Amino acid sequence: MSTVDKMLIKGIRSFDPENKHVVTFFKPLTLIVGPNGAGKTTIIECLKLSCTGELPPNARSGHSFIHDPKVAGETETKGQIKLRFKTAARKDVVSIRSFQLTQKASKMEFKAIESVLQTINPHTGEKVCLSYRCADMDREIPALMGVSKAILENVIFVHQDESNWPLQDPSTLKKKFDDIFSATRYTKALEVIKKLHKDQAQEIKTYKLKLENLQTLKDAAYKLRESIAQDQEKTESLKIQIQELENSIQNLDAKIHHTESTLKDMRKLQEQISIKTAERSTLFKEQERQYANLEEENEDTDEELNEWKIKFEEKIAILESKIGKLDREMNDTETKSLFLKQHVNDYIREISRLQTETDAHMSLKNERDEIIQKLCARHNLVLPSNSPFNDDIASNLTNRLKSRLLDLVKDLQDKKTSNDVEVKTAENHYWDANNHWKNIEAQKQAKIEIKNSILNRITEKKVELASFEEQISHVNLSHIDEREKNMRIEVERKTNQLAERDFESSIRQKQSELYGLEQQIKVVNREKDILACDSEDRVKLSLKKAELENQKKKHRKIINEYKDRVRGVLKGRLPPDKDLKKEITQALRTLGIEFDDLNSKSHEAEKEVNMLQVKIREANNNLAKLKKDMESRKRFIESKFQSFDHQSFIIDSYIKILDSAKEKRDIQKSKYNIADGMRQMFDPFERVARAHHMCPCCERPFSTEEEDEFVKKQRVKAASSAEHMKVLALESSDADSHFQQLDKLRLVYEEYVKIGKETIPNVEKSLQELTEELDQKSQALDDVLGVLAQIKSDKEAVEALVQPVETADRLFLEIQTWHKQVDDLEYKLDFRGQGIKSLEEIQSELSTLQSAKDNLHNELEQLRDEQRYVENDLSHIQIRWHALREEKVTAANMFRDVKKVEEEIERLAEEKDQVDLDQKVDFHPILL
Repeated sequence: MSTVDKMLIKGIRSFDPENKHVVTFFKPLTLIVGPNGAGKTTIIECLKLSCTGELPPNARSGHSFIHDPKVAGETETKGQIKLRFKTAARKDVVSIRSFQLTQKASKMEFKAIESVLQTINPHTGEKVCLSYRCADMDREIPALMGVSKAILENVIFVHQDESNWPLQDPSTLKKKFDDIFSATRYTKALEVIKKLHKDQAQEIKTYKLKLENLQTLKDAAYKLRESIAQDQEKTESLKIQIQELENSIQNLDAKIHHTESTLKDMRKLQEQISIKTAERSTLFKEQERQYANLEEENEDTDEELNEWKIKFEEKIAILESKIGKLDREMNDTETKSLFLKQHVNDYIREISRLQTETDAHMSLKNERDEIIQKLCARHNLVLPSNSPFNDDIASNLTNRLKSRLLDLVKDLQDKKTSNDVEVKTAENHYWDANNHWKNIEAQKQAKIEIKNSILNRITEKKVELASFEEQISHVNLSHIDEREKNMRIEVERKTNQLAERDFESSIRQKQSELYGLEQQIKVVNREKDILACDSEDRVKLSLKKAELENQKKKHRKIINEYKDRVRGVLKGRLPPDKDLKKEITQALRTLGIEFDDLNSKSHEAEKEVNMLQVKIREANNNLAKLKKDMESRKRFIESKFQSFDHQSFIIDSYIKILDSAKEKRDIQKSKYNIADGMRQMFDPFERVARAHHMCPCCERPFSTEEEDEFVKKQRVKAASSAEHMKVLALESSDADSHFQQLDKLRLVYEEYVKIGKETIPNVEKSLQELTEELDQKSQALDDVLGVLAQIKSDKEAVEALVQPVETADRLFLEIQTWHKQVDDLEYKLDFRGQGIKSLEEIQSELSTLQSAKDNLHNELEQLRDEQRYVENDLSHIQIRWHALREEKVTAANMFRDVKKVEEEIERLAEEKDQVDLDQKVDFHPILL
């Protein structure tokens, strides 16, 4: 238990700020006595302020609680309260609270300087001081004392002006009792529990609906999954067959290619064999012919033969020169002939080709006409009657068919798009079905758990049924009914006996007689008092008049002190004293309604501001995500570019690099095409030079050496052009590959540009709009909060007036009561009527009436004792009867519980069978 030891007061109310006044509290009791104005109430107020931090009523925010600087002749006075007490743990603690009151030019300013708790360190014995804020100090001291602040404020150190708080309005009284008994947190806890129970029930209902919906989706998904699995198996088997067929086709193609190459080689060898055989036969025939044409064999000598040989060689040389010349001429003629033959052959081939093309063209025209007729007949197009068609008609019909073909292609594209959508929908259904299957598995597991719980409950109910049957075996219901019937008869007999005696009417008659005697005694005593108490009434009258004047002074003091604030609250009006409380209460109620309205509006505005802040956060997150996505695409393009082109790269130059790669590809293709054309001209140039002995370009005639040199150069260039063609083909392929790689990044680059130029600006624009709307809503919220703060200050001002106005109204009612009492006493003293009886007669009559009253009172007590005895007897019998009835009801309840447990066991068995059936039903589609 905490106890108070000493208290130092300085500068509080009438206590001098220069001197220290110490009050010691003795055990077990300390009485505080003294004349009016000595400071008894101030000591209680100091105790309350030191323990709870609450200023006393009518302290004007501390201005009238601290010693007045005007009285002290200073501009500033300081007050201090030191309280030494023992905590609930029996430790000494000193509480120090210091205050300051300063006289300004137009007003006084009150300030709490410091709040200190001083304790003694148990290990070193040194004093330890801890500074606290006022709010912390107000919580710390009640905690150290082990008593709540509400008890200190409203019970232990309650102020004399607030001692009638149990008579206040119900709402204030409930709040004080809740604070005293700490019931608020339990009330709030019950409200929270009810709210949570309601929310959980709603969530359970919602989840049940979701569970049913998911069950349906799961069944559909399971069927879709089965069909998808079957389709996938068929697809896999077909893919395997296609792969096998492709492998066999590749093998057959390789065999055919090898056979064709072998056959080609064999044909070439066959041609060479035939040519060589023809040459051999020709030479053999020529040899036989020359041998046959030989007339005679030569029989000349060697010298003659040598001479003939020399001459023959000379002749041969001459002939060879002629032959060479003729050979050249023949070669020229042959070359010319070959050239002409080649031209003839070319013309013949051209003629045949043209003839063939003409025939093919006619056949194609006929085929075209047939195709046009079929297509027109198929697509219901108007067909001209004349056939074959000319080019204009065919072109017109072809254009019509092309337009129809474009329409069909467009329809085909639409079909493909719809098929893609259906495929995507099917995939979504598949995943939904997969999720539904998982939910079915979870539900199956839940049903297994439910089944186990039902089995456990069945076991428990069987144990409970066995215990009930064991209890029922010891109950004899017929014997209990017989005893209960006898007790009921006994109760009815006692009740009738009590009704026959009619104690109530006899007691009421005696009470009425006793009341009549008491009235007579009062009349006699009044007559006696009128004779004996005239002097006492005059003393009472003087005391009541003095008290009446004191109450009027208090009432005038309160009215004068608060009339300016009342006028400020009531717009300059000061109502009469009897209507003052009503007017203030009405003003407080009006301000309360307005405050609640503005408070709800401020909450709505705050919700809107919070919602906008959430939207802004979401927009910022979306913007950051878009920027991150844009940066990732940029890094992707740059990394891809650097992977095939090891150079620094800026993404903004992607289009330029793509165009440059395209231009480079076109240039390489052009070079390749030009080189290919030039390579194809080498052979014709050589043939023209051989045929005409002149330059094919400038038509300058060639000599034999120039012609041979020209042909040699052409062949060298043809040989070198092949290598150059390979290089150009490789460069062209590299340029085309580089362009294709860059072109593959076009889609990512377009997404990057779209995010940077469209999506991010749109998000930033919406973010700016949300920010502007947030500024508007915040401004509106600030306006509402400003008005709310003004209304709150007005409300607090009115609430500050409620207590003094109630005190003034109470004093006004007391003044009216004192007025009435004073008027009654004056009227009584002014009445001078004389009685007809003497004091001895009145005393004798009073003694007679008193003895009659005593006798009647004894008779009344005797009747009451008899009634109490009969009622007690009846009560005991009724208690025994009720005990028997309770025993009977207990037995009946036991039988009912047995029946209920049996029904519960049957119900649980049915539930178990139902769960088994549900498991079989759920497991059957899974097996399918």
